[in-house]
Amino acid sequence: MKHIFTLILCFSILLVNAQTIDELKAKKAGLEAKAAPIVADAAAIKAEIDGINKQIATFPGWYKGAFGTLGANFTGRNEWFSAGDLKDSRATTILGSFNAFANRLDDKYFWRNSGSLNLGWQKLKTGTETVDPDFEPVADVLNVTSLFGYKLSSKLAASALGEYRTSVIRQFNDPGYLDLGVGLTYTPMKNMIFVFHPINYNFVFAKDDSKFTPSLGCKIVCDYTTEIVKGVNWRTNLTGFLSYKNSDPSLHNGTWTNWIGFNLWKGIGVGAEFGLRYSEQEIAKTQNYYTVGLSYKL
Repeated sequence: MKHIFTLILCFSILLVNAQTIDELKAKKAGLEAKAAPIVADAAAIKAEIDGINKQIATFPGWYKGAFGTLGANFTGRNEWFSAGDLKDSRATTILGSFNAFANRLDDKYFWRNSGSLNLGWQKLKTGTETVDPDFEPVADVLNVTSLFGYKLSSKLAASALGEYRTSVIRQFNDPGYLDLGVGLTYTPMKNMIFVFHPINYNFVFAKDDSKFTPSLGCKIVCDYTTEIVKGVNWRTNLTGFLSYKNSDPSLHNGTWTNWIGFNLWKGIGVGAEFGLRYSEQEIAKTQNYYTVGLSYKL
């Protein structure tokens, strides 16, 4: 009799729980049905706002923006045998990049200005060192660009470009590169430009004048910014100089930089920056740097 009572009690509990789950599911379905029209209205309003923003972006005026990435890494070991001579060590890496632009777009002309700064430091302390080492730079790039164009058509413009590039932590303006030139700019869409300046002088500032030589040449710039999918933004920039002067080492140089950001919440997300550069005046190898960390878009 006792076992029969226990079985009846267990069955009753299961039945009550099943009824409760069914009631909760029914209540949830009812709330979802009530919320469906509200969600649909909100999506429609959001789409209308996006459409108005696109229309606003077609009008003349100043367009400004900025975004940045900050990364940090801290590692340490204590008597970690497999690390060999670095079994007792501490490593600290801090990286950061900042990008900003201010563009004036008008019916007859445009003026595009942008700047980027990428800095990084690293410190490694081993157990054999008695003095705390200094932070050493691992990324050090400053680039400022200003492009003015007078429109010959809706997509083609006569243009003038000024671009300056250097380091800032240790070797400011050693070397420093200043490009000044004129030519044409093609703008197939608002967020994409192609610059072709066959008359461009590449000024080079350096203590070792015998190695870093200025020259006349052709300047090429390509820049594209887009939102790949909602919340994922990408910008790529390629800038190159082809010298008309024969020299050994070559006076040509080029830099390709990519920025990508994943927006997670109210402009805060994860960002990455990666750059490639080739310049035989600096070193006869392909250079590169990268930064990965938290990002913020204004």
